[in-house]
Formats: sequence, C-alpha cells, structure tokens
Amino acid sequence: MTVNGNVSFWFAADGLPGQRTPLTGDTIADVVIVGAGYTGLWTAYYLKKADPSLDIVVLESRFAGFGASGRNGGWLTNSITGGRDQYVASHGRSTVGRFQELLNETVDEVISVSGAEGIDAGYIKGGELNVARNQAQLLRLQALADDEAQWPEAGARLLDAGQTRERVDIAGALGSIHHPHAARIHPVKLVRGLADACLRLGVRIYEGTTVTEVLPRKAITTYGTVQATYILRATEGFTANLKGAHREWLPMNSSMIATEPLPDSVWDAIGWNGRDVVGDMAHAYMYAQRTADNRIALGGRGVPYRYGSKTDTDGATQRGTIKLLTDILHVMFPATRDAAIDHAWAGVLGVPRDWKATVGLDKETGIGWAGGYVGTGVTATNLAGRTLRDLILDPGSELASMPWVNRKVRRWEVEPARWVAVQTLYKAYGMADWAEKGGKSSTSKIAHLADRVSGRV
Repeated sequence: MTVNGNVSFWFAADGLPGQRTPLTGDTIADVVIVGAGYTGLWTAYYLKKADPSLDIVVLESRFAGFGASGRNGGWLTNSITGGRDQYVASHGRSTVGRFQELLNETVDEVISVSGAEGIDAGYIKGGELNVARNQAQLLRLQALADDEAQWPEAGARLLDAGQTRERVDIAGALGSIHHPHAARIHPVKLVRGLADACLRLGVRIYEGTTVTEVLPRKAITTYGTVQATYILRATEGFTANLKGAHREWLPMNSSMIATEPLPDSVWDAIGWNGRDVVGDMAHAYMYAQRTADNRIALGGRGVPYRYGSKTDTDGATQRGTIKLLTDILHVMFPATRDAAIDHAWAGVLGVPRDWKATVGLDKETGIGWAGGYVGTGVTATNLAGRTLRDLILDPGSELASMPWVNRKVRRWEVEPARWVAVQTLYKAYGMADWAEKGGKSSTSKIAHLADRVSGRV
C-alpha cells in the first residue's frame, strides 16, 4: 500500500524527528534566521564559522527539514534559476560566467563540508541528464545545446540516442544533454546533519516556533519576540504565511513518488550505473534519481497551486497526481511496471514573479532574505548562505556582487488573478505536451505564449 504524505519518503527509514525545544519567551541575538531548511542552516553554519562570537538563533515552525529541504528530489546541481542570458545585459558576460562557475564549485563545496562534518548524504556525482523523448523536445534540446555551447563554464555536452542509452535506457529517448556538475543526494540526511553541525557550533535552534511577522530588527513568534541586528528570512515556499509577504513568492506545489527497491533484473534493463539525476524536456517536466537503496524517486508538478497561496501540512498529494507520475515512470522505464509505489508526497517551492532566485540584505532595516529557487535550491541554498554571510560580514566580496544579489522583483497579482493565471499556464503547458506526444514536431505556440505570460522570458 502506498504511503501518501507523512512529510516525505526521505523520512521513512528513521521516522519523523521529535521537535527540539521551542522558544520560551522574548530573547535577544545578533542574527535571527527564520526557517531551518537548507538556506537557514547553511547561513547559520557559515556565519558561525566566520565569527564564532555571533549569537545566532534559528526559528522553525515544525522541525529542521520540514519544508522543501526534506521533500525535494535530491538534485545537487549547478542550475542558475531562471537561466543566465537575462543577467548578461545588467551584469555582463564575464560576471555571469563567473556566477555559473560558482554554482559548479558549490556542488563540490556541499560534498566537501558534508565530509568534514561527518554527514553521509549518499552523494554520487554522476552529473545531470536531460532527455528528449519526441521530435519537439529534440528541437528544444538542440536549441539548448546551442545555447550551452556559448557557456563552456557549465560543461554541458549533447548526446545522441545511443550515448543516452549507455547512461540510462529511457524508452523513446532521442537524445539528451549531460553536464558533470551534479550529484544525487539523500535530502533529509543532509538537512539533519547540517542542523547537528550548527548545534555543535553553538547556534540556537528553536523548533515548534512559528514566526508570524518579520519586522526591522525583530521577529514576532507565537512564543515571544526575538530582537537582533539582522533578521534573515529563509522560508522559501512558506513565505506566503508571513504577515505582509503573501504576494512575495508564489508557493508552487511539486509531487513525488518512490518505488519499492527494484531487483537486479530491472537495473540490468535500465542501467543507470552512473546515478545521474534525470530530467526531461517536457514543458511540465519530470525529475528523478536512482536512490541509494535502488528505488526510483520521480517527481513532477501535479496540481501546481492552491488558491490563496495555501500550503500543505503533512505532504499528502492527490490520487490523480500519483497516477500521473506512475504513468510517466512506466512510460520512461517499462521494466518498472510490476513494481509497487511505496511512497508519494508533495511540497512547495518558492516562485518569484520573474522565476529567478534572489538573495539580499537591507542594511537600514536589518532584514535579509534568500530564496525563490523554483526547485533548484539544493545547491543554490549553500551559495545563498555564504552570500548572506558576506553581505553581513564582508559586503565587498565577490559573492556579494553576483547578479542575484539585492534584485527587486515585483509582487504576484492578487487573487483570484494569481490562481487563474497559474492554472491557465499549467493547462497550456499540459496541452502543449499532449500535442507533442501526439506527433507535433515543433513547440506549441501555446507554450511560447505561456512562457511570456509567466514571466519566464
């Protein structure tokens, strides 16, 4: 029987953690961080390593890793959220190229720090493989390869159908693009290990403590007020729950399934010996990994948005979404048709109006933020944490000058316009994918229009 929810499959082996002690009243610190996911914990870790004298408080409504950090697909990859090209006009080719190199290096930074802190998150650096499974996807893949050729920093290379099958045998794959700067990870092992590392450094983590409002120099919680020189918001898809931040980032839903452990006969058919993380070129795309215990964990959008920016509590997803993802699994990997689906779950990710992540600090108010990763945050959170460290301690650094720093992004529309727009966009992407499956050999005009309306281009 499929377990649906219970936060995510990644907690299944050890069970959900008990909450650490909540805040017990008003307190004072040097830095307050709202959210004990990757962004908040990396920020606390790097600040404390740089200046051990800092009194740092992390406030978390449930427990470390309850949000996207404990529910994601386990892709530690080098993506610049929203792409590189739109930054060139404002920052120049050289700076954007360096930004890409920094994200490449961040993959290795996460693995290196994990080793130093004794965090075994099941890393295998097999790269990222994105496949085309019909002619329209193949055209987009070739266009992507042409663009990647202008950015050698990323290290991407185009593979034909045969070369793709040598890495992973995906039914109907016509070609793929692969880059080496990506690793498969176990998300929860990373976030739990990171929380423990922060505690060893002397960071104060209060769980079961909901922050209701972020104000200059203070965070208002259900158990008291924390005053600090800096208040850093690291709430990603749950940002909409904060007073006054309802329209900052849209909480986009993403769902996943995990199979039972697959026998050797299935892996003999599929291959996947390099443990690449795998995606496709569909508009409503999928993402997958081969887990450390030989399952396939596969995700996609499902129902993309709940009216009023509502967020879930326990990670349950819709039955229709489970069927949709299972159908994708079976089409791509026919050898899995007899495998049970052990777990299904969902989570939210933060989407800025222009679909590009941002990190920043307002020195006048002391309020800082990082997020809006649109699903690419496992790596970017580490770079964001180091960037917030520098914005506080070393604002003239290279990291503090990168294109995503202190960007101003317009807010999302009010309801019901926001709900109608997102539903319409994903309906359009679904229609475009359906047409391409049916034989349409080029990208649908509907998808091009949806990209423009969404703010992606």
